[in-house]
Amino acid sequence: MGIKDDAVEVRAQGWRTLAALHGLIEAELERSLQAHAQLSVVEYTVLDALSRQDGWHMRMQQLARATALSASATTRLVNRLEDRGLLTRILCADDRRGIYTELTANGIKLLEEARPVHDAALERTLAEAQEVPELAPLVDVLPRLHASV
Repeated sequence: MGIKDDAVEVRAQGWRTLAALHGLIEAELERSLQAHAQLSVVEYTVLDALSRQDGWHMRMQQLARATALSASATTRLVNRLEDRGLLTRILCADDRRGIYTELTANGIKLLEEARPVHDAALERTLAEAQEVPELAPLVDVLPRLHASV
Protein backbone atom coordinates (compact mmCIF):
# COMPACT_ATOMS: atom_id res chain seq x y z
CA MET A 1 0.00 0.00 0.00
CA GLY A 2 1.50 3.35 -1.05
CA ILE A 3 1.30 6.69 0.74
CA LYS A 4 -1.67 7.69 -1.38
CA ASP A 5 -3.45 4.45 -0.47
CA ASP A 6 -2.69 5.00 3.22
CA ALA A 7 -4.22 8.49 3.10
CA VAL A 8 -7.34 7.12 1.47
CA GLU A 9 -7.62 4.41 4.12
CA VAL A 10 -7.16 6.95 6.94
CA ARG A 11 -9.96 9.10 5.50
CA ALA A 12 -12.16 6.04 4.99
CA GLN A 13 -11.60 4.94 8.60
CA GLY A 14 -12.41 8.47 9.77
CA TRP A 15 -15.62 8.39 7.77
CA ARG A 16 -16.59 5.00 9.20
CA THR A 17 -15.98 6.31 12.72
CA LEU A 18 -18.07 9.40 12.04
CA ALA A 19 -20.85 7.27 10.56
CA ALA A 20 -20.79 4.96 13.59
CA LEU A 21 -21.11 7.90 16.00
CA HIS A 22 -23.86 9.46 13.89
CA GLY A 23 -25.74 6.16 13.81
CA LEU A 24 -25.59 5.77 17.60
CA ILE A 25 -26.76 9.33 18.18
CA GLU A 26 -29.54 9.22 15.61
CA ALA A 27 -30.90 5.90 16.87
CA GLU A 28 -31.08 7.13 20.47
CA LEU A 29 -32.58 10.49 19.48
CA GLU A 30 -35.18 8.73 17.34
CA ARG A 31 -36.13 6.33 20.16
CA SER A 32 -36.31 9.05 22.81
CA LEU A 33 -38.15 11.64 20.71
CA GLN A 34 -40.70 9.09 19.49
CA ALA A 35 -41.31 7.78 23.00
CA HIS A 36 -41.67 11.16 24.71
CA ALA A 37 -42.82 13.61 22.03
CA GLN A 38 -44.09 11.52 19.10
CA LEU A 39 -41.53 13.22 16.84
CA SER A 40 -38.93 11.79 14.51
CA VAL A 41 -35.42 13.21 14.48
CA VAL A 42 -36.05 14.98 11.18
CA GLU A 43 -39.35 16.43 12.45
CA TYR A 44 -37.55 17.73 15.53
CA THR A 45 -34.85 19.18 13.27
CA VAL A 46 -37.47 21.15 11.33
CA LEU A 47 -39.11 22.53 14.48
CA ASP A 48 -35.72 23.39 15.95
CA ALA A 49 -34.48 25.06 12.75
CA LEU A 50 -37.63 27.17 12.53
CA SER A 51 -37.34 28.21 16.17
CA ARG A 52 -33.86 29.61 15.54
CA GLN A 53 -34.95 31.99 12.75
CA ASP A 54 -35.76 35.65 13.12
CA GLY A 55 -39.50 35.80 12.60
CA TRP A 56 -39.66 32.03 13.12
CA HIS A 57 -40.07 31.20 9.45
CA MET A 58 -38.01 29.77 6.60
CA ARG A 59 -38.38 29.14 2.92
CA MET A 60 -38.86 25.53 1.91
CA GLN A 61 -35.38 25.42 0.28
CA GLN A 62 -33.82 26.48 3.59
CA LEU A 63 -35.69 23.71 5.41
CA ALA A 64 -34.51 21.21 2.82
CA ARG A 65 -30.90 22.21 3.51
CA ALA A 66 -31.42 22.15 7.29
CA THR A 67 -32.83 18.62 7.15
CA ALA A 68 -30.62 17.27 4.33
CA LEU A 69 -33.76 16.18 2.47
CA SER A 70 -34.80 16.60 -1.14
CA ALA A 71 -37.34 19.28 -2.00
CA SER A 72 -40.11 16.70 -2.42
CA ALA A 73 -39.29 14.92 0.85
CA THR A 74 -39.26 18.29 2.63
CA THR A 75 -42.67 19.12 1.19
CA ARG A 76 -44.08 15.80 2.41
CA LEU A 77 -42.56 16.37 5.85
CA VAL A 78 -43.97 19.90 6.08
CA ASN A 79 -47.38 18.56 4.97
CA ARG A 80 -47.33 16.01 7.82
CA LEU A 81 -46.31 18.61 10.39
CA GLU A 82 -48.89 21.05 9.06
CA ASP A 83 -51.58 18.34 9.30
CA ARG A 84 -50.59 17.91 12.96
CA GLY A 85 -51.01 21.66 13.52
CA LEU A 86 -47.32 22.22 14.27
CA LEU A 87 -46.49 24.35 11.21
CA THR A 88 -48.24 26.71 8.88
CA ARG A 89 -47.29 28.02 5.46
CA ILE A 90 -47.56 31.62 4.37
CA LEU A 91 -46.93 33.31 1.03
CA CYS A 92 -43.96 35.63 0.78
CA ALA A 93 -45.26 39.21 0.49
CA ASP A 94 -42.61 40.33 -2.02
CA ASP A 95 -42.35 37.10 -4.05
CA ARG A 96 -45.64 35.33 -4.68
CA ARG A 97 -43.76 32.19 -5.70
CA GLY A 98 -42.05 32.03 -2.32
CA ILE A 99 -43.60 30.10 0.52
CA TYR A 100 -42.48 30.39 4.11
CA THR A 101 -43.00 27.76 6.76
CA GLU A 102 -43.63 28.93 10.31
CA LEU A 103 -44.10 27.31 13.70
CA THR A 104 -47.58 27.45 15.20
CA ALA A 105 -48.22 27.87 18.92
CA ASN A 106 -48.66 24.07 19.12
CA GLY A 107 -45.35 23.60 17.31
CA ILE A 108 -43.58 25.89 19.77
CA LYS A 109 -45.14 24.06 22.71
CA LEU A 110 -44.17 20.62 21.42
CA LEU A 111 -40.63 21.79 20.66
CA GLU A 112 -40.29 23.18 24.19
CA GLU A 113 -41.39 19.79 25.56
CA ALA A 114 -39.13 17.85 23.16
CA ARG A 115 -35.95 19.92 23.52
CA PRO A 116 -35.01 18.59 27.01
CA VAL A 117 -35.66 15.03 25.78
CA HIS A 118 -33.45 15.64 22.75
CA ASP A 119 -30.68 17.26 24.79
CA ALA A 120 -30.68 14.52 27.44
CA ALA A 121 -30.57 11.77 24.81
CA LEU A 122 -27.70 13.51 23.04
CA GLU A 123 -25.73 13.94 26.27
CA ARG A 124 -26.37 10.34 27.30
CA THR A 125 -25.30 8.97 23.92
CA LEU A 126 -22.17 11.11 23.76
CA ALA A 127 -21.21 9.97 27.28
CA GLU A 128 -21.66 6.34 26.20
CA ALA A 129 -19.67 6.94 23.00
CA GLN A 130 -16.91 8.53 25.09
CA GLU A 131 -16.36 5.08 26.62
CA VAL A 132 -15.74 3.47 23.21
CA PRO A 133 -12.05 3.87 22.37
CA GLU A 134 -12.66 4.29 18.62
CA LEU A 135 -15.31 6.98 19.17
CA ALA A 136 -13.81 8.91 22.10
CA PRO A 137 -11.45 11.09 20.00
CA LEU A 138 -14.34 12.20 17.81
CA VAL A 139 -16.52 12.98 20.84
CA ASP A 140 -13.63 15.01 22.27
CA VAL A 141 -13.47 17.16 19.13
CA LEU A 142 -17.17 18.12 19.12
CA PRO A 143 -16.99 20.99 21.65
CA ARG A 144 -14.08 22.53 19.77
CA LEU A 145 -16.00 22.39 16.49
CA HIS A 146 -18.86 24.41 17.98
CA ALA A 147 -16.48 26.97 19.47
CA SER A 148 -14.79 27.57 16.11
CA VAL A 149 -18.03 28.33 14.25
